[in-house]
Amino acid sequence: MMMTRTLGPYEVTAVGMGCMPLSMASDRNKWILDDRDYAISVIHAALDAGVQLLDTADIYAPTWNSMGHNEILVGDAFRTWNAPAEAKAKVVIATKGGITRGRGDNWWGEPGRNATKHYLYRAVEASAAKMGLSKIPLWQHHRLDTAITFEEQFENVLSLKDHGYVGAIGLSNVNAEQLRRAITIGGTPSQGGIVSVQNEYSPRYRLSTDVIDICTEYGIAFLPWSPLGGGSNFERLATGEFGAFDRIAQEKSISVYALTVAWHLSQFPTSIPIPGASKATSILDSLTGASIQLSAAQITELNASCPPDGPIESELVDQPAFRE
Repeated sequence: MMMTRTLGPYEVTAVGMGCMPLSMASDRNKWILDDRDYAISVIHAALDAGVQLLDTADIYAPTWNSMGHNEILVGDAFRTWNAPAEAKAKVVIATKGGITRGRGDNWWGEPGRNATKHYLYRAVEASAAKMGLSKIPLWQHHRLDTAITFEEQFENVLSLKDHGYVGAIGLSNVNAEQLRRAITIGGTPSQGGIVSVQNEYSPRYRLSTDVIDICTEYGIAFLPWSPLGGGSNFERLATGEFGAFDRIAQEKSISVYALTVAWHLSQFPTSIPIPGASKATSILDSLTGASIQLSAAQITELNASCPPDGPIESELVDQPAFRE
């Protein structure tokens, strides 16, 4: 049985599935957009293997005017999953909102961010409807709106629970100071406050270590997105560029991707990696990482083989002001 971890009021498998690749495919995988049954079968394979966390977002869509594409896919996959009600009740579907997309295929659109209460209320209502849920188990604020103070927009996020469509709330792409202020305003998981943080973290991008420390301190689940490196970068793991990853993976007779999942789990007690997958074999391989034990010496060696931290992602440079 796969190990589990706490996600606010929920207990879920220690590895979830990121569903974005099924709706925002790379050039070589665009065929998947025309094979809906296949995409659903990938989610079914993950659920059949015991995955209890599916991660999506309202902007995960192939075009600017198909917002909700991935949410609809996830909702239909969950609805058609042939499993008893008891198993379905243990699955947490997490989505995100707060990013807008404009006309054309500009990923972020214009204005790009909206954290007004009116927008967020309409966003969660739309997400719930598209997924066929009366209440979204976990809703996370996808990106901060630089036009509104951090405190005001987080208060808007908190109000989503009172709105009735959201069971628990989390944040995504926040820094340590923002997270501490969110905890001060809304509380910890045990206080009914923020239950998760979803930031990028992988062997090639480790700029959220201070955020992870806060999550560990307060029992907040840390959901690293792109835990294997993201996009084409994940392939760098298999080239031997991260020396110790390749060597230790060979010693344990597992893939370097499964080892990377174990790397997350072994050093961060609240981490719940959500590797993206467009093939059943990929998510099933990642799941094996939950059964791999790494020693402190191995973790140290793996960390030493990671490249130096690069610059913060450009889209996260501009940040909202704090309330005076």
